[in-house]
Amino acid sequence: MSPEGRHDGPVRPARHPRGDPPANAAQPREAFVERRTRETSIELSLSLEGGEVALEDPRALGFFGHMLNALASYAGLGLRLSLNGDPWVDLHHSVEDVGLVLGQALAQALGDYSGHARFGWALVPMDESLAEAAVDLGRRPFLHFGVEWPQPRTGDFELCLVEEFFRAFCQKAGMTLHLLGRHGRNSHHLCEALFKSVGLALGQALASRSQEGPFSTKGAL
Repeated sequence: MSPEGRHDGPVRPARHPRGDPPANAAQPREAFVERRTRETSIELSLSLEGGEVALEDPRALGFFGHMLNALASYAGLGLRLSLNGDPWVDLHHSVEDVGLVLGQALAQALGDYSGHARFGWALVPMDESLAEAAVDLGRRPFLHFGVEWPQPRTGDFELCLVEEFFRAFCQKAGMTLHLLGRHGRNSHHLCEALFKSVGLALGQALASRSQEGPFSTKGAL
């Protein structure tokens, strides 16, 4: 803990009460995804059953790495990430591509999208800021992003990239996400509350649910 009482390293909250993996799961709930372009090179391992959060060279990721750690930790995910980007341009390519790869890994780990609770919701305060997230992991990619930043940056990180990250994440994960910054005067606090709220909502949506097929009145997603 820092002198101000904030976490400097990985947060390790209590494991989510997910129980055993669903009996009808066709594969382990884990994935490994690589993405290599002229702009970025990314390797990402994801486990929906928990594990270590390890970001290669977290100082290079800066504030964005801090937010990824918060999201994965509060969702109860195991995450390993190696990223080489083009920060001499800016962080846009890196942030968006990490969202694409994380979403792709989540979809791969969910397999046929059966056996999980599907929905999650969380309201998270951080000092004067309050953030809300509602998730549907039902193969319907959509993002509603209702956030007004008090300051356009926190450190060197442009906060407009947060929306780009979550849009890419939703697109590849097949996730509907409604993300609201209810209020706040400090952009760092508001952004951290946003990522933690998504993590908590995602942890609920990923919880195991005993059922045949996907959680839907239609019987299919």
